[in-house]
Amino acid sequence: MWSWVAHRVTGVTIFFFLFVHVLDTALVRVSPEAYDTVIASYKTPLVSLMEYGLVAAVLFHALNGLRLIAVDFWGNGPRYQRQMLWTVMGIWLVLMAGAAYPVLHHAAEILFGE
Repeated sequence: MWSWVAHRVTGVTIFFFLFVHVLDTALVRVSPEAYDTVIASYKTPLVSLMEYGLVAAVLFHALNGLRLIAVDFWGNGPRYQRQMLWTVMGIWLVLMAGAAYPVLHHAAEILFGE
């Protein structure tokens, strides 16, 4: 149940990111100065943490999507869906732990300098 909810929430989150990304990229054709201002506003620790959240959402959505494909198209998928969910969560945690240093290091550099 919760993986179903998380899959939908991450999908909507990714959709809204892509929507905002297309809008701010389209701004370069309207006003390059406004585009530069918007991009400069993204260089904050909060946005670095939001990028980490985006990586988490995309990674979970992708891994869970592969699990759902296995459940739907593999004959033994329904029998092993709980084990596959825990496998997905384990892989997700390991990869997110690996992504934590670069993102948090970048946020710390912004806050405290090099």
